[in-house]
Amino acid sequence: MKIANQFKPAPVVMFALFTILGAAVAARPCHAQEHKAINLSPQRGLPFSDGIIAGNTVYVAGQEGTDASDKLVAGGIGPETQAALDNIQKVLKAAGFELKDIVSVTVYLADIHEFPDMNKVYKTVMPDPKPARATVQVAALVNNARVEISAIAVKGK
Repeated sequence: MKIANQFKPAPVVMFALFTILGAAVAARPCHAQEHKAINLSPQRGLPFSDGIIAGNTVYVAGQEGTDASDKLVAGGIGPETQAALDNIQKVLKAAGFELKDIVSVTVYLADIHEFPDMNKVYKTVMPDPKPARATVQVAALVNNARVEISAIAVKGK
């Protein structure tokens, strides 16, 4: 009778061992990124925040071209774009960020034919280098707005 001088587990035993180890790793408590909400007008009672800070990043919710009383500014796409960008700047400032920290922007237009007029204002407000941007036409915007703009800003540590 020969005695094995080396333990060689069967493939089934190895599979069970790796499955148990994998489950143990997956079951570890997950530490989600802390979030801080930025709400400039909490009395609006809307089910979202104007911005969320997560780590060194702030996510700015879509901002329309509204004034301090949450009414759309008059004059169409140009003044609405200016007011929307002003509102983004207010959220950024409340979060401790600046326009130069923006890395990505999404522009939602009610009419893509207003792209050149929106772009004229956008170019004068956004610092260089300009952030990455997507611009899309949507079927409609809340409050019958002409434009809504969201942004993501990142601060170096």
